[in-house]
Amino acid sequence: MAAVKKFQSILKNKEVSRPLITYAMVILAYLIIQVLISGGILSNLLQGLLVPLCIYSIAAVGLNLCVGYLGELSIGHAGFMCVGAFTSAFFTKCTMNSGMNEMVRFLIALVIGILCAALAGYLIGIPVLRLRGDYLAIVTLAFGEIIMNLINVVFIGRDSRGFHFSMKDSVSLNLEEDGEAIMNGAKGIMRIPHQSSFTIGIILLLISLFVCYQLVNSRTGRAIMAIRDNRIAAESVGIDITRFKLLAFTISAAIAGAAGVLYGHNLATLIATPANFGYNMSIMILVFVILGGMGNFRGSVIAAVVLTLLPELLRGLSDYRMLMYSIILIIMMLYNWSPKIIAFRERHFRGKLHKKEEKEVA
Repeated sequence: MAAVKKFQSILKNKEVSRPLITYAMVILAYLIIQVLISGGILSNLLQGLLVPLCIYSIAAVGLNLCVGYLGELSIGHAGFMCVGAFTSAFFTKCTMNSGMNEMVRFLIALVIGILCAALAGYLIGIPVLRLRGDYLAIVTLAFGEIIMNLINVVFIGRDSRGFHFSMKDSVSLNLEEDGEAIMNGAKGIMRIPHQSSFTIGIILLLISLFVCYQLVNSRTGRAIMAIRDNRIAAESVGIDITRFKLLAFTISAAIAGAAGVLYGHNLATLIATPANFGYNMSIMILVFVILGGMGNFRGSVIAAVVLTLLPELLRGLSDYRMLMYSIILIIMMLYNWSPKIIAFRERHFRGKLHKKEEKEVA
């Protein structure tokens, strides 16, 4: 009986119960999908979407830290994904014939991708976070476009003389006959070993959720939310505005970098195109955050999964597929953000809670 009461007290503590429920939902979903795969129930098409589901969920969780908790609108997070994807893929490509264990190589590539994305976030954050609102959004958008276009003009090759760099074309690398072009401008990085898997994606998602929950439930997280709620009041009580904003932005970029590593190692050829790392990708991740609820990591994961699966599940509707997708998008937005619906949900929840308390007293 004492154990039950202790468990109930833990559930009432939202700082503890919310993360636990989210972890449990992710693990349960993973187990169910593994059972479906082993039973041959899940189609090849849906199995191919499992890793992208993890990628978008991780990216949405990272962006929610910046938008939902820090309160800064960033629409260039695809740029950090691009940094993580290309730096990790470059390392993997360079060490393919070194005899290194594949899993060790992938873990090192993961660390490199995360650190490079974090460094990019830190360097961009120093000037950018002095801006607010629309100005910050425009600058982060510009950063994402700059990164994508910069990668498209970079040529890096390797031969017995070492590495060669050019921003003109692959011919100007002057490689020997046995040389290899690793980064080939707009053609990207080719023949990348497929090392991303659904299991690795779930592990990275759980780690991302753990890092974000630990941060927002800590003293640092409360300082970040104080800056979001009232910048002047937070500064007046001695909170270092620049430091905490830069910390949240850097961690958000690092998580986006982890999603990029997973993305890069899920493709045979990695190309920096607008479809992969452009404006549309950043907006799509932002939509996941807004629909799931700003400041709600669990909602971001659910929105990313639902909105990624919907176009495929509605494929049978042919010409009406995107129409239905748009209608569902509007319904989700109203459910999460309409004041009247939110008030109705709260009244309904309080009514149920009151009836439950009356039964327990009786």
